[in-house]
Amino acid sequence: MNIDIAKPSAEPERRGRKASKETRRQQLIEATIDSLAKYGYSETTMADVADGAGLSRGIVNFHFESKEKLLVATLQYMADEYAAHWRSALQKAGEDPARQLAVLVAADFERSICNRRKLAAWCAFWGEAKSRPTYQALCGARDQAYQDVFVDLCQRLKADGDYDFDPRDTALCLSAMLEGLWLRLMMGAEDLTRESAHRAAADFLVTIFPKHFSRDGQRVHKADR
Repeated sequence: MNIDIAKPSAEPERRGRKASKETRRQQLIEATIDSLAKYGYSETTMADVADGAGLSRGIVNFHFESKEKLLVATLQYMADEYAAHWRSALQKAGEDPARQLAVLVAADFERSICNRRKLAAWCAFWGEAKSRPTYQALCGARDQAYQDVFVDLCQRLKADGDYDFDPRDTALCLSAMLEGLWLRLMMGAEDLTRESAHRAAADFLVTIFPKHFSRDGQRVHKADR
């Protein structure tokens, strides 16, 4: 009787190689963020990234071929991470627009997203975006989606509270304030921490939406009005 002996599957090996490749790419991206934070955009080199990741320079060239491709991949990673972060926060907030807005604002100051290292890397990319259409195209759609959520929440809160403001203008001011606080944190303002920046942003919500937020940190419910 002939007995067929199955050959070992190559799938685990392929998965292992894929995991190794993804791990190395992630190491290089994290090292690029470190280099951007330490040296800035123009001074970041493939050699710096390789040294920071503890990998050979040939590995960097193998995975990304050029500094530009490495930087695009890094920006892609950061944009994806930020989008996943705020979308996850929004999904967990429920249906109340005041709760959703408060959660989105708080999410901007969580340590995983808001730290000197990543803020400095974001600023490095922002400084180049005007002259690099690739960067604008990469982040433009995500920025618009985020802004559209703010506009929608402002529209819903206006209708609920009978406020007298333009939702788009208010949403623009809100996003500009959050970006400004990020910039001040990145610059190392002595009087500003993540916690105090969050408090300032929360105070802005009280000012614009007094029927929905209060300065004691509690949201104002309809029954309380």
